[in-house]
Amino acid sequence: MKTAIIGDVHGALGPLEALVAKLALGAGDRLVFVGDLVDKGPDPAGVVRFVRHLSESAPYDVILVEGNHEDRHRRYHENTARRPKVAREMAAGAPELPALDAELSEEDRAYLTTAIPFLRLPEWGVLVVHGGIPGTQRTFPETADEANQWHGKQAKAFRKVLRTRYVSAETGEFLALGENQPGDPFWAEIYDGRFGHVVFGHQPWLDGPACFAHATGLDTAAVHGGQLTALILPADRAPYFDSVPGIDYAPRKTSDWPDHPGHNLRLSRG
Repeated sequence: MKTAIIGDVHGALGPLEALVAKLALGAGDRLVFVGDLVDKGPDPAGVVRFVRHLSESAPYDVILVEGNHEDRHRRYHENTARRPKVAREMAAGAPELPALDAELSEEDRAYLTTAIPFLRLPEWGVLVVHGGIPGTQRTFPETADEANQWHGKQAKAFRKVLRTRYVSAETGEFLALGENQPGDPFWAEIYDGRFGHVVFGHQPWLDGPACFAHATGLDTAAVHGGQLTALILPADRAPYFDSVPGIDYAPRKTSDWPDHPGHNLRLSRG
């Protein structure tokens, strides 16, 4: 059995179809998405439908880890019925929310609700999350069911794993987008491996996968002129990357991206 973990797709349906075909997964294998199937690219609804159809008909398991963009669309759809004023406020600054909501079928939306907040791959000592681990995170749930039982401040703090990029140089605390100052590290630069080797998305890396001591970033800027990348964890050999060309679709501000740490994959089977 092998596991393939695909980085952020962001509406790039063509590259996704090409990468899945290239991976040639079979019965007993596993395909994992790190989240952010939607937004930015030209066909987010098509991506959701493609992944849903894979989950329904492929001979291998398909697992979706929730990204911050799936979380945002889920909240928007819920608010259209429960709190329409909030939904209108969300849509005012993000027209992609009502646009995608109108394109998705009930089956598509139901599939997105099956996304899990994280995935553990104990045979590799791997923890898959969308964003990252704040330096203040001292505990981590063993299962998604355990995470779903957390409430209040504990649940709110845990949900930051969907959005973490930079953390405070002084405290290690999560910093919202744009709040980081010079000297505040990218979370993976200081992560000590306490919860395993983290495989993550969320932060684009135009130069290819980002390999840290205890973490690997798979968002290789598929909609910024980069690639769509998968990390392959095979049963009988060392892990490796596979990729296909992405598309030059979404505007990019590479000045906001952290320095690329390199491609030396530091991961081995436990």
